[in-house]
Amino acid sequence: MSEAALPRGGVYQWHQRGLEPLRAGDPAAATLLARASDAGPHPRSILEALAPSLCDAGRYADAMTAFTALIGLNPTDDYVQFGLGPAASRSEELRPAAERLCLAVTMRSDLVHYGRALRRVRALQVAKSACPLP
Repeated sequence: MSEAALPRGGVYQWHQRGLEPLRAGDPAAATLLARASDAGPHPRSILEALAPSLCDAGRYADAMTAFTALIGLNPTDDYVQFGLGPAASRSEELRPAAERLCLAVTMRSDLVHYGRALRRVRALQVAKSACPLP
């Protein structure tokens, strides 16, 4: 997204405008939400929107940073623990991915997709240890 396409206004407007593409799974949300986040001290709501938008944009290391910041604000948030799992997995950080997903499953064993994501990461760990790449 070019500078010209970014919204006028301040952090609140950038945040609000970034939510629409986020809901649609559009990676452009990451640009708007990152701009809001980079503007300085920001409310938790910006990070909550930014972290998954970074995943949608394929910026997994940046998503891990955002999810980690959210965990620092509230370590008992199961969704944030879960969110860090796939971001870490896609960054090939399987151990931290499994740890965070295990925490999420422990917090919310009723959410089937948490358990499914944990099983997927554990299977990747097994496959990687059985066939290590040079």
